[in-house]
Amino acid sequence: MSPTLLSLLCALFLTLPLGLIFTIHHDPTAAATAATTAATTLISPPPKKVTSHLQQPQPTFLKNVNVSEYEDNDDDNDNDDSSLFHMASRVDPNPSPGAPKKIAFMFLTTGPLPFAPLWELYFTRTRKTGLYNIYIHADPSIRPDLFHGVFSHRTIPSKPTRRHTPSLAAAHRRLLARALLHDPANYMFALVSPSCIPLHSFDFTYETVMNSKKSFIEILENEEGAWRRWAARGEMAMLPEVGFGDFRIGSQFSVLTRQHARVAVNDTRIWSKFRLPCLQKNVHTCYPEESYLPTLLSMVDRIGCVPATLTYVDWEGRHDGHPHTFHEAEVGPELIRALRGRRPRYGDEEINGSDASVTRFTRRNDPFLFARKFGSDTVGALMDIANDVILKD
Repeated sequence: MSPTLLSLLCALFLTLPLGLIFTIHHDPTAAATAATTAATTLISPPPKKVTSHLQQPQPTFLKNVNVSEYEDNDDDNDNDDSSLFHMASRVDPNPSPGAPKKIAFMFLTTGPLPFAPLWELYFTRTRKTGLYNIYIHADPSIRPDLFHGVFSHRTIPSKPTRRHTPSLAAAHRRLLARALLHDPANYMFALVSPSCIPLHSFDFTYETVMNSKKSFIEILENEEGAWRRWAARGEMAMLPEVGFGDFRIGSQFSVLTRQHARVAVNDTRIWSKFRLPCLQKNVHTCYPEESYLPTLLSMVDRIGCVPATLTYVDWEGRHDGHPHTFHEAEVGPELIRALRGRRPRYGDEEINGSDASVTRFTRRNDPFLFARKFGSDTVGALMDIANDVILKD
């Protein structure tokens, strides 16, 4: 039987798929590529490094302030002095029983002491011996053998100091710590500058400070420019530890009791603010050494302080941050007597910057024991009147 047209067409349609399968070219490389492409589209590519335009979090005191605006804090403050301060803060707050109380004279200097001959007379012309110790914080570049006589072997480990930084206040704390640890008989701690001279004999000085149970430290409130000094690190930098109402100003040169010396070396809370660098634009209002201890002791033990310095300085007519410097032509018996006759400025007698007497405080009249600022050209003139005037009471 001959195949019909219909049967031939059916046979053709049945065999067509097999023909297609065997006539299509198979490319294994293309298949692999396609598989790889499919797989990689299912994996997220590694994130690219994107520079964020958001500000990085900063410490509270630097918030919204460009770090480059701050003055370099080259002192590094007391980062590696923490163990020293810790040990000093644990000494007995009372001097050794039975031993004579001593004054610790702490000289803060960047170089040699120009008035060493005068101080040598001061320390050696005493009725009793063994009533003082001397400590020198000099620039680390100064050789210790430059200090002679009573100043020999009196230097302590030091760091560089620079104005308008916390380094001067840090050096004061370092001196206090060394003096506390060195001799348990140290009872009063006097800070002295290289341009400072004594106005009385050692015996007079000793009796004056030992008759007091309080520190002598200038503590002034409502001083002109206080806000600028408080905000020198940034308007909110001192908060919350030191509000503007707590901020005080005073002379760096104080005479502290042993208890207050311990307070100073033990403090970390208030110091954490005063150790901050000031903004470069405010650097000329940055005087931590004139605010740290007055503020600290005003907050901690105001009643334990006589709010006045015993170091005379002449600020009259000065607006450049430097007191008057006495030179050779000015030195004579009249000057010493005049400076002895001056009365300290007491912070607790002042109302809105005036010198009115406050009835609830007893009016005091403590003598100035030291004076500054004297030029090095005055050494000869001062030695000429040392025995008959300066050291004669």
